Amino acid sequence: MEKTVCELFAGVGGFRCGLNNISSVEDTNKPEAWNTVWFSQWEPADRKIQWAHDCYVNRFGTCLDLDGNDTTNEDINAVDKTKLPNHTLLVGGFPCQDYSVASTLATSKGLEGKKGVLWWDIRDILEAKNPPFVLLENVDRLIKSPASQRGRDFGIILACFRDLGYIVEWRVINAAEYGYQQRRRRTFIFAYKNDTKYAKRVLNDAKYVAQHGDELHRHSMAKVLLGSGFFASCFPVAPVDAKKVRISKLPDGIGELSTFFSYTFENTGIMLDGVFYTLKTMPEYNGRQITLGDVMDDGYVSEQFFIPEKRLFYTSPDVNHSDETKGKLSKEERQTWQYLKGAKKISRTAANGHEYIFSEGPIALVDEYDKPARTMLTSEGSFSRTTHIVRDKMTGKIRLLTPTEMERIQGFPTDWTKECLVDGEKVEMPVNKRRFMMGNALVVDLIKQMEGTLSDIVTREE
Repeated sequence: MEKTVCELFAGVGGFRCGLNNISSVEDTNKPEAWNTVWFSQWEPADRKIQWAHDCYVNRFGTCLDLDGNDTTNEDINAVDKTKLPNHTLLVGGFPCQDYSVASTLATSKGLEGKKGVLWWDIRDILEAKNPPFVLLENVDRLIKSPASQRGRDFGIILACFRDLGYIVEWRVINAAEYGYQQRRRRTFIFAYKNDTKYAKRVLNDAKYVAQHGDELHRHSMAKVLLGSGFFASCFPVAPVDAKKVRISKLPDGIGELSTFFSYTFENTGIMLDGVFYTLKTMPEYNGRQITLGDVMDDGYVSEQFFIPEKRLFYTSPDVNHSDETKGKLSKEERQTWQYLKGAKKISRTAANGHEYIFSEGPIALVDEYDKPARTMLTSEGSFSRTTHIVRDKMTGKIRLLTPTEMERIQGFPTDWTKECLVDGEKVEMPVNKRRFMMGNALVVDLIKQMEGTLSDIVTREE
């Protein structure tokens, strides 16, 4: 079976970099092991220049549909899915703004949200092109969304796969727990057609065991989730008693599921024929830990990334809390990183007149060299508690991350997002856009780690 790929919501090409082990910008001149036959990247907020798409095209060139048209930068809702080239593997980090850690779970809208509806475009492609294998990525909270009906959205996704004849494995993976340079938890979904050789190989006794009761079936599925399955093969986990595998069944209809279904999915699971098996697993990794310090720039860094002293501290540098219950700080004092990242007590009044004290704990002002980076968000570099602040290796001064450091934190080649191809001309991408691209990306190293297993699976389908 050919190693052909369709990459949806492609961003700046994280899946493609991972599948083809691209470690430097020069690697794009080499033949690719996985042939990307079509990709899609369209950002409605970028009205003048489609920065992500144009960065992707600058590195890889474009792809044409079956009619010879370039539809890679059109709204995926408007693209005729039947015109897409056939492919063996469908991949995508489908938009996750409605589940993002940047907003509270209680306010997330899940599949009903503006971005969440794009799941149905994935489903339409599955129906139109029938790819044997699918690999998707989303935020870890996908399996618990929405807050009002936990697990409903993930249940809908599983049911769509079920109705189209797929088996689905899932795992929530923290990149740092497998030695990589960022503490980034993401839900990965690997789906494969019921009639593939891989499905028969992994689950060759599942239907037989199903006839002999839940207990034997539970043990069979535990072997898949802990050993022989896709994610267990790529990312080993510690042994778990098979008795901890929970078994349940999806409602038959999507409408019934959407209205009534709620379930607490664990971080690991598998679904076949509408029956799902889930349990909590812990990573098993004893290798080297890459840290933030390992990927930071060692030499000269432009002054634009350094933080002026007056924006750092409003009082003594060893103070990491503020108490405004007895008097408010000035606007200038509040516009400092020390205030923003420090603990707080603030007197507030609710809409109903109730007075209360808002409190917030401190977080480290400076991110240490000897730990993996925290999760990068699209707001990286803004005046936000989540923004990384580091101590420059050459000068010792405190600054923000550079775009090249953010690229390496996500596992991209250095300067991957430096330039875009806009109307045939190379244009430098603004720093704020480079930050957004990396906050929106996946950890390329995880895809690299999956690639060997994926390659073996597809090759053995011959």
